[in-house]
Amino acid sequence: QVQLVESGGGLVQAGGSLRLSCAVSGGTFSTYAMGWFRQAPGKEREFVAVINRSGNTTYYGDFVKGRFTISRDNAKNTVYLQMNGLKPEDTASYYCAARAGERVVVTTALYMYWGQGTQVTVSS
Repeated sequence: QVQLVESGGGLVQAGGSLRLSCAVSGGTFSTYAMGWFRQAPGKEREFVAVINRSGNTTYYGDFVKGRFTISRDNAKNTVYLQMNGLKPEDTASYYCAARAGERVVVTTALYMYWGQGTQVTVSS
């Protein structure tokens, strides 16, 4: 059974930084493309970033605008999301997700496994 556990969320002031981690167990991490999504109260879950299996291809949501960086360490079965220049509108629960295969996709329905989420709150 594949399990994803996010960590690293918290409360930060606008302009600050956080690094989220997502540890994967129970599967072969290096065979999964990994994505980060977020969901604010009353809103739909939206795509944040994705990285392919080898880590040499990444893609970001338009709102990221160079502020976030996704990376992975296949030796540690972990994917990261470095978030800089945080804004109050970045406040949301952040989820990591895994899908088998090489393609980097942005659609939530195409991801097979999900974590429980970690809360990020950005104060103004």
